[in-house]
Amino acid sequence: MNIAKKEQEVIEDFSLFEDWMDKYSYLIELGKELPLIDEKYKTNQYLISGCQSRVWLYAELKDGKMILTADSDAVITKGIISLLVSVLSNHTPAEILEAKLNFLEQIGLKEHLSPTRANGLSSMVRQIMLYARAFQIKLKQE
Repeated sequence: MNIAKKEQEVIEDFSLFEDWMDKYSYLIELGKELPLIDEKYKTNQYLISGCQSRVWLYAELKDGKMILTADSDAVITKGIISLLVSVLSNHTPAEILEAKLNFLEQIGLKEHLSPTRANGLSSMVRQIMLYARAFQIKLKQE
């Protein structure tokens, strides 16, 4: 399934909830379903700077596709990174770099986050895009 279809699924899932407290609960549930990052990647090297909470993100390239794993010490933040991982993981670096990620606005996430969490979200997206750029360069060199 391509990124745009995954984004649309997220939009549809969030549209099932009218109240933002229910959407936060759903986000927390998504975080609980996030595949655990290997403990060896829960180091400062993989910590995303700019997040109020601690968020670790590890990316690797397998068969030309980026595989993302992540974790956070805060439940809402873990749900947010889980959303990004579920939409972007298992796609090529080029596909990730082309992704618009409009679903973040369409589900109302950005407007319902505190300024520090919104900054954290931007930092998460920026870090994923940095990984994608690095892997795209690596693929071109091979």
